[in-house]
Amino acid sequence: MHLEEFAQGDSLLHRLDPRVKLLAALFWSCLIATSDRLPLSAWALGCSLALAAMARLSVRKLCARFMFVNIFIALFWLTLPFSLPGESVWSLGPLHASREGLLYALRITLKCNAILLAVTALLGSSTVFALVHALRHLALPEKLVHMFFFTFRYFQIIHSEYLRLREAMRVRCFTPGTNLRSYRSYAQLLGILLVRSLDRAERVREAMLCRGYAGKLWVFDHFSIKEQDVAFSIFFSIACGILLAVT
Repeated sequence: MHLEEFAQGDSLLHRLDPRVKLLAALFWSCLIATSDRLPLSAWALGCSLALAAMARLSVRKLCARFMFVNIFIALFWLTLPFSLPGESVWSLGPLHASREGLLYALRITLKCNAILLAVTALLGSSTVFALVHALRHLALPEKLVHMFFFTFRYFQIIHSEYLRLREAMRVRCFTPGTNLRSYRSYAQLLGILLVRSLDRAERVREAMLCRGYAGKLWVFDHFSIKEQDVAFSIFFSIACGILLAVT
């Protein structure tokens, strides 16, 4: 649940205007998702790696995050080569892996990692409150922006409550297993978590109302476009234009 673990830093991407990074992440993701050529997907992944290097992201933390994503992507490697018709390059009994299926799985892998890496580098280098502020400046509906912000904050509250309850179960010598007692304990944990989450939500709402909350999130500092934002936008537009021209 360390959703802001990349937000602290002094790299170029950390100093950029969050509005510029939001628009860059949006256009870059759309261009990568709509490209169908394998060399372009590989080139996009290289550009995303360059963004991660610019943001000076921790390689260890990135590998830990992307491990879970690529475990899911590995399912495509187990199914697509054997389900798409085409030239057979490998066989295992009645199963035949097609060249088209392998290339399709490779393209999905490159595109997914390129998009996630770019989004992590661009958006992960800003705090959530800065992103919410930028979304409001980009004229998104105010209720949608508030829902995004409160959902993020409330995820952390629920996670901390879950850790507290799990630690209480461990203190009481609970050992998880595949038996009825474990299933009952996990069901009770889920029920208590929901009840406490609802109670915490009511307390947070009352605390916000006591502090004068009336449907708006007020900020004192506003963004301003600087020279580095303009330079980054120009170079990024050139990269997007190249990808768009050869797609």
